[in-house]
Amino acid sequence: MNCEILTIPCLADNYAFLLHCNTTGTTALIDVPEAAPVLAALAQKGWALDMVLLTHHHWDHIDGLPDLLAETSPKIVGAAKDVDRLPKLDIALNEGDEFTVGDLKGRVIDVSGHTINHIAFAFEGAVFTGDSLFSLGCGRVFEGTMPMMHESLQKLAALPPDTMVYSGHEYTLENAKFSLTIEPDNAALQVRIKDIKRLRAAGIPTVPSLLSLELATNPFLRAQSAESFAKIRTAKDSF
Repeated sequence: MNCEILTIPCLADNYAFLLHCNTTGTTALIDVPEAAPVLAALAQKGWALDMVLLTHHHWDHIDGLPDLLAETSPKIVGAAKDVDRLPKLDIALNEGDEFTVGDLKGRVIDVSGHTINHIAFAFEGAVFTGDSLFSLGCGRVFEGTMPMMHESLQKLAALPPDTMVYSGHEYTLENAKFSLTIEPDNAALQVRIKDIKRLRAAGIPTVPSLLSLELATNPFLRAQSAESFAKIRTAKDSF
């Protein structure tokens, strides 16, 4: 994929992402927790913002949009089924719909569970998951059901293993502590935790993560059934 992706820390522990097509100069933003860090990144790179892709309606993913729109004029893209809870959309998409960011081809995946009508944006080599799949974790099931969330995660697990997962929060260290209680003998997890601690000690984001690594270490992706997933998610809720 001929692009550049910037991970932008926002608020206390959120991430936004800029996806820039190198061939056309087109730039898309995934989620808007706050405007200032995004505007600063755009200015530093000399990029104009063409699109904003919204994963879901929660405030910490959309509240920066008014301030962003005061300075830029992008098209707003989101879930067609969630138009009543999202900012005004210019492009409303459903699961399976394809769209482009310059020459980059994207596809919408419905990952309902954390919220109903939460969507992820999948490109060749990259998927933007919002609060569905996290690095070593997954979102709380606020609006959907446990089987729904398990099904959504299985859709993401089916992507090519070399896909980079761009998730919406820096929760990895806490997720790692919990993951170790589920699979204390997972050697790959033990190695990964050492790397996570090194990165966080240096102030380096643990996002994105490699899907193959998630498949090897993330207990929520490794749950073989909706029932086992529900047990793990319920345990995490009270961890």
